[in-house]
Amino acid sequence: MYLYQDNKEVFNVTDSVTGIWDKMAGWVDKLILNLPNFILAILVMIFFVFIAKLVVKFVRRLMRKSNASSSIIDISVSFVKIIIIAVGFFIALGVLDLNKVLTSVLAGAGVVGLAIGLALQGTLHNTFSGIILSFRSELEVGDWIESNDFAGEVQEVNLRNVVIKQSDNNLVIIPNIKIVENPFKNLSSTSRSRVILDCRVGYESDLEEVEKITLHVIENIFDQKENEKVEFAYTKFGKSSIKFVVRFWTDVSKQRDILFAKHKAILAIRKSFNENSIQIPFPIKTLDFGKNKLSSETIHINSKTDSDSSKEE
Repeated sequence: MYLYQDNKEVFNVTDSVTGIWDKMAGWVDKLILNLPNFILAILVMIFFVFIAKLVVKFVRRLMRKSNASSSIIDISVSFVKIIIIAVGFFIALGVLDLNKVLTSVLAGAGVVGLAIGLALQGTLHNTFSGIILSFRSELEVGDWIESNDFAGEVQEVNLRNVVIKQSDNNLVIIPNIKIVENPFKNLSSTSRSRVILDCRVGYESDLEEVEKITLHVIENIFDQKENEKVEFAYTKFGKSSIKFVVRFWTDVSKQRDILFAKHKAILAIRKSFNENSIQIPFPIKTLDFGKNKLSSETIHINSKTDSDSSKEE
């Protein structure tokens, strides 16, 4: 490439072009020689992708027969697919006789994985929490849950978060780690639930009669099954009323069921109390300004004097 003339280095274009051509010719030769292996590697990848699709369908069908939740099925299928394709990738590298490259890839993947793990600790926590949630029967898509001061129907459980739809139709995304580390209530896990309703009556009321009427009203509206009953108890002497609580069982799968159960109970109790002249008082505040704090004045008008002065005018 370089010639020396008078102890000076001179660039030779012909030699440079010849060198580049030789390298390209060597690459073409290697490509032709390795073309069968390259085609075989592609066929291996296509084969493993096809196998992954078949296995995924089989696993999905098998898990559906076992009544597994949709979130468990999706995550399990994703893992199976990734593992099969990864095996096919490594076999394709072996077919290309890239063992050194394979070793480098594995070593690099280990270093990169460590770096990513340190940088994404929170994300990995959510990922592992998502795996845990997916295999827990206490939380499934369609359930109504209360957690982290939010309540709604579970729309999705993925590897990062849980998506719930609130009663106002807004979506709330809660990180999986928050669900795993904090308590949550699942209203859909049981078909029946106890509804607690607070109420009060005036001090002039017959308390035994109030209890009898309330129990009769609730028992007529809500059927109580075996080992279930309506419970009534006075709880407190208030400033203007006596407070009581009534508890009864009803079918509940979401917060809306509790809301309208209370609605029906309040309408029926209020109607029955009116029919029986039972008052539900409300707090009354009396403002006392004190007897000695106000003074009155008496104004005397001399009508005669006023009339005389008017005449003079």
